[in-house]
Amino acid sequence: MWRRLGVLDLIRIGLLVLGLVFVATGLLPWEAAAASLEDIGPLLIFLVAIIVMAELTKEAQVFDAIAARMAVFGRGNYTALFFLCTAFASFITIFLNLDTTAVLLTPVMLALAPKARIAALPLAMTTIWLANTASLLLPVSNLTNLLGMKKIGLDAQEFAARMWAPQIVAIAVTMAFLWAFFWRPGERRDLRYTPPVLEPVADRVLFAAASLACVLFIVLLLLKTHVAVAATAAAVIVVTAFLLRARDRLTWSLIPWQLVVFVTGLFLVVPTLSRHGLSDLMTWMIGTEGDPYRTAAVGAGLSNVINNLPAYQAVETVIPASAQDRLLALLVGTNVGPVITPWASLATLLWFESCRRHNVKVPMRRFLLTGAGLAVVGLVATVWALVAFA
Repeated sequence: MWRRLGVLDLIRIGLLVLGLVFVATGLLPWEAAAASLEDIGPLLIFLVAIIVMAELTKEAQVFDAIAARMAVFGRGNYTALFFLCTAFASFITIFLNLDTTAVLLTPVMLALAPKARIAALPLAMTTIWLANTASLLLPVSNLTNLLGMKKIGLDAQEFAARMWAPQIVAIAVTMAFLWAFFWRPGERRDLRYTPPVLEPVADRVLFAAASLACVLFIVLLLLKTHVAVAATAAAVIVVTAFLLRARDRLTWSLIPWQLVVFVTGLFLVVPTLSRHGLSDLMTWMIGTEGDPYRTAAVGAGLSNVINNLPAYQAVETVIPASAQDRLLALLVGTNVGPVITPWASLATLLWFESCRRHNVKVPMRRFLLTGAGLAVVGLVATVWALVAFA
């Protein structure tokens, strides 16, 4: 079993073990640990349900059908395909979580590339950049949003009403960088692409059930249903369909145990460190003036050093609940900013692994430099929108 675990898996398990050691030794009081785990219970339910639903939706060929039809609809025009791909990636990120875009949409787009004779790197960069920068609009778009909802004190619709302008700006800046560095004619070399031949789905019943589950999830969110309930209801539909039509595809590997272990360990380790000096360091870094630009910059910088989830958790603890604008600015930093280093977000780590499996070479120097430019420009512009449309 240990041989089958990768380095990232061992790090996640190590984080959980470290958290349990903190509890066992009293560095983190049992009451504090229980309260922390109680807070993330609904989030873990959502996380498992949404990943299972998204995995089975991909198996039902919903994403494949949409991607292929986008390429056909573009009729060989790269500009049209660019707008279709960015819209599709943004939609999936906003409503089905950034990990769905990075983990499930990336293989679909990379599989589309050879069929339409399209360079794979522009499609890959579209999915990973928008997986991060398009995750501001709804609580379900990013786990960091869900982590902050209780303290921020907004429901899903109020959150969207506050973040719509920053989200539009973040996507617009990302599209500009994508076009300039990956999609423009000088970068891709080809003037047109070959629309792929549409292939029928293997099982229309599974396709319909998975499509219905996705629509139901979005509708339940609009009706202000709790995200854990909405995701579970949608997952039940698609799991039932596979249980009746393709039971062999329902395996334990569908459950994202790695994310569950990581998040659980995170919520034990970060509170412990905060009790023993981390909070003082975070307070010094973000300052006491309440500057949203500084708060966002610290969130982005820490995300690219230690990953955005622990970065958000560490900084959030020193921001009072009354400072809503600073909390939202921190979300901008930990959502839009983690586009520089490969470990800045879990989505990016999983995306790199998907690219490796599909033999897509990602030039690291280009990835770092273009990501740094996007992080700086995107952060400034998005925080400006947050302040301007407050």
